[in-house]
Amino acid sequence: MRRYGKHTDEDDIRSRPNRKGNRPRTHIRPKHEDAAEGLVLTVDRGRLTCLVEDRTVTAMKARELGRKAAVVGDRVALVGDLSGTKDTLARIVRIEERASVLRRTADDDDPYERVVVANADQLAIVTALADPEPRPRLIDRCLVAAFDGGLTPLLVLTKSDLAPPDTLLELYGALDIPYVVTSREELETGGAADRVREHLAGKVTAFVGHSGVGKTTLVNALVPEERRRITGHVNAVTGRGRHTTTSALALPLEDAEGWVVDTPGVRSFGLAHIDPSRVIHAFPDLEAGTADCPRACSHDEPDCALDRWVADGHADPARLYSLRRLLSTRERREGD
Repeated sequence: MRRYGKHTDEDDIRSRPNRKGNRPRTHIRPKHEDAAEGLVLTVDRGRLTCLVEDRTVTAMKARELGRKAAVVGDRVALVGDLSGTKDTLARIVRIEERASVLRRTADDDDPYERVVVANADQLAIVTALADPEPRPRLIDRCLVAAFDGGLTPLLVLTKSDLAPPDTLLELYGALDIPYVVTSREELETGGAADRVREHLAGKVTAFVGHSGVGKTTLVNALVPEERRRITGHVNAVTGRGRHTTTSALALPLEDAEGWVVDTPGVRSFGLAHIDPSRVIHAFPDLEAGTADCPRACSHDEPDCALDRWVADGHADPARLYSLRRLLSTRERREGD
């Protein structure tokens, strides 16, 4: 039975008292047009350190952002106490659109992807030529993630005094990836940092590599005012070093107008989130030849048009080999 007619009097409507005494909820959210711009430098247990103008500010994510998380490299909008003084806390109310994203999963069966860093221009893949031995499949996986995320790769090969770089460089020669070869002595004296710095000026560069390869030592040399804990030793049985970086951290390059993002050492680099069809975009000389490929072509099957494309002289056969090696890396373990 209908209690009220079309024209009800406000006095006739029963209103429940608000026992909590707070304001009623609304779906209209503030636009925060006066929010300050900031850069996320590091994330630690829900607290984010952001650079706002020339000072660092501790902040937390606003509830209205839901499950959307800010990561190192994100450009964000902040409100609240932006003084940066001790025991103050600001709020991140907006995460700006990302220009690039480096992502990984724990392994190839893990559906949950983790964003490692946002808005990086390039990915420096640091690997030792010996002690520990290089792991080409891990390098391949990092390359796939870089190509998929819109980052330009850079190979940094360390400990050249223990083994020559020729074999490894030949493996990636067809990809035309820039590289720097360094020795242990150069890492200690700073000579390696000088040559690597030439590739970093004016860019945001994320450094990745498994433990013991000298990644953190190199980062320390690049940004000496931001010293990090250095690897103590490499395990003689597993060939792996102890993790010395526990969270990603963005560090400013001195006099270079660039940034270095030091990331935790990785033991695996899962690619469950990668769509193999996007890897071809990193091979423009081959991409044009896929026009005649069958639908959903894996580019590694008998009917693939790339074989004819290469046979007709449109691209180097070594480039096709490299593409297929990268595409197959999801089916292989990093240590293979």
